[in-house]
Amino acid sequence: MSRDSRPGDAGCALRPGKAPRRRAQACLMPWLALLLGAVWVPAQAQALPTGELEQRCWLSHTRERTKVNLREASVAEFSNLRHAYAVRSPFAVDFAIRGMGVAPAGIRLDGTGHHHILVNRDLPASVTEKIPFDDSHRHFGKGQTGTLLDLPPGRHRLRLLFADHEHRPYFLFSREIEVTVRGPRSSTARPKIDPARFAETCAAWYQDEVSSPPPPDEPLRILNVRAGEPLTSPFNLRLGVNGFGICAAGAKAEQSGHFQLELLEAVGRAPVQTFRLSNGATQVNVFVGAGNYLARLRLLGPDGGDLLPPHEQLLRVVRQEAL
Repeated sequence: MSRDSRPGDAGCALRPGKAPRRRAQACLMPWLALLLGAVWVPAQAQALPTGELEQRCWLSHTRERTKVNLREASVAEFSNLRHAYAVRSPFAVDFAIRGMGVAPAGIRLDGTGHHHILVNRDLPASVTEKIPFDDSHRHFGKGQTGTLLDLPPGRHRLRLLFADHEHRPYFLFSREIEVTVRGPRSSTARPKIDPARFAETCAAWYQDEVSSPPPPDEPLRILNVRAGEPLTSPFNLRLGVNGFGICAAGAKAEQSGHFQLELLEAVGRAPVQTFRLSNGATQVNVFVGAGNYLARLRLLGPDGGDLLPPHEQLLRVVRQEAL
């Protein structure tokens, strides 16, 4: 086995600020998989909210989160945030890109790039100059699919900007949004839903819910759908990974791989469809009939092996509609 294909090889030395136990687990898992015959224990998906009001609120936004957009061939956008959202800091920011794939900085592959966040900053005047490195220009050159932003209370302007291997911007960016940071997550109360003021308080709760940091035990996940959530086909699935980056096939990068999404029948697990996102894509549009399906999300390395335990999630499609 070459050094480039060793599981857990990159970045396993303990670093300041990293939890030793969590770091050790991440580094040991690939070796354990080999010792056990490369059989992973699938990671389970985040469940729907348990409270009646919270679940009702969450499901009222399902169509918005999963709608298929065929009108724009290429677009960058925030997957979980919208204009005028109110959040607690630090808050999760999920990236979405369509029409191009993701690859780390320094890797030149056609049709790929990596994300940047502009914080309280206008778009650069030139597409030939490299994006600067400072607090107003946040770089995600490892091919990340999201991040946590820690900003002070108040209003902040945010925009995603997609750039090439040398940090030169493509003419591909999101709409600018403004978010209001209510205060620190540790000392600011989480919004609650009041049944007497459902619409207003549901909005506040939902904005906080989708911007909450992801579960630490779910490094690989479907970002916009929870287990068993009723869906209308066709629907869009957005994919994310924590602690690893995305790199389109054809190049090697430390702790990076590409997604593969497998759809199987929930009963019997007969294969239905496989999405091989070797171009570095991070979302798929799914066209299936009504029924229950098992989605198996995998992060594959350059040799085609799993870099993380697969993520398995029930998809419950309750109806099919024409676009």
